[in-house]
Amino acid sequence: MKRRTFRAEGALVGRGVADAVASELGLPAAEARRLVDVGAVYVGGRRSRDARARLTAGQVVMVVLEEGGESPLAEAPPPPALRVLYEDAEVIAVDKPAGLTAQPTEGRVGGSLVDLVGAHLGREAGLVHRLDRETSGVTVFGKTARATSALAEEFREGRARKRYVAATGPGLPPSGTVDLPLSKDPSRPGRWRATRAANGVPALTDFRTLYAGPEFCVVELLPQTGRTHQLRAHLTALGAPILGDARYGGAAKAGGVEAPRCLLHAQALELGHPRTGKVLRVEAPVPEDLMRFFTAAGIPPPQGVIAESRGERVVTGEEG
Repeated sequence: MKRRTFRAEGALVGRGVADAVASELGLPAAEARRLVDVGAVYVGGRRSRDARARLTAGQVVMVVLEEGGESPLAEAPPPPALRVLYEDAEVIAVDKPAGLTAQPTEGRVGGSLVDLVGAHLGREAGLVHRLDRETSGVTVFGKTARATSALAEEFREGRARKRYVAATGPGLPPSGTVDLPLSKDPSRPGRWRATRAANGVPALTDFRTLYAGPEFCVVELLPQTGRTHQLRAHLTALGAPILGDARYGGAAKAGGVEAPRCLLHAQALELGHPRTGKVLRVEAPVPEDLMRFFTAAGIPPPQGVIAESRGERVVTGEEG
């Protein structure tokens, strides 16, 4: 990410945000206004959408100029159609497509899953959990403040149960539990490492290998914790990174089948309904890019109730 930061001092004090950005960064006035409009400008740590807001002495202005290799002003692709999996008066569950951010990014507002759901509802959607940009699958939102709070508690207290499926490199054992803490990898920004050699956060993943072949595996994953990049890092620690996951060393092709993105899919979610308390289970169909590996393996995707069983603890070379 490319950013520029400056402080409102001297002649910048009292000037409008867009005017100050244009002056300090040497940009045309229209471009500076557009940066404010798309949400790429922050004043005092908060996103500023008012181009004419006056700066006060000492305020710090941060401008996102590039994110993911693109300018915030680059034309965004048209939003995909929203696939609703379940909806009632309190809850809406949707199938997040791969490539879509769960919420607005630092450099741009609009075009995220929360924006799409908000447009569908005609009001703000209550986001309670997030999937990585390239991960597809079930995402649930609250439709009222009370429902959002209750759903968030299901995740916070560990009562929400999740089933993911993925295609990985070869070599996975039949089943097991990965119990390895996660910490940011200082040598590779944006990546997490699964190891006991660092002071990481606890992370626990149950898995069951559905197919194990010489070139790839298909696996069912039942995370018991919800850490950033947990499944991606745990599978890498097992020596079988997710196919298409370039950040973690996943191959772009296996068994003659292309892996165009990180082939991880949130296939099912079970949690208590915020009004009735009864278990609500929502499932999302496996997308075509991942389904090709199920087809190549000659197996169907898992369905129905999420299994509770835990496998034996798997020891990896990442443990110190």
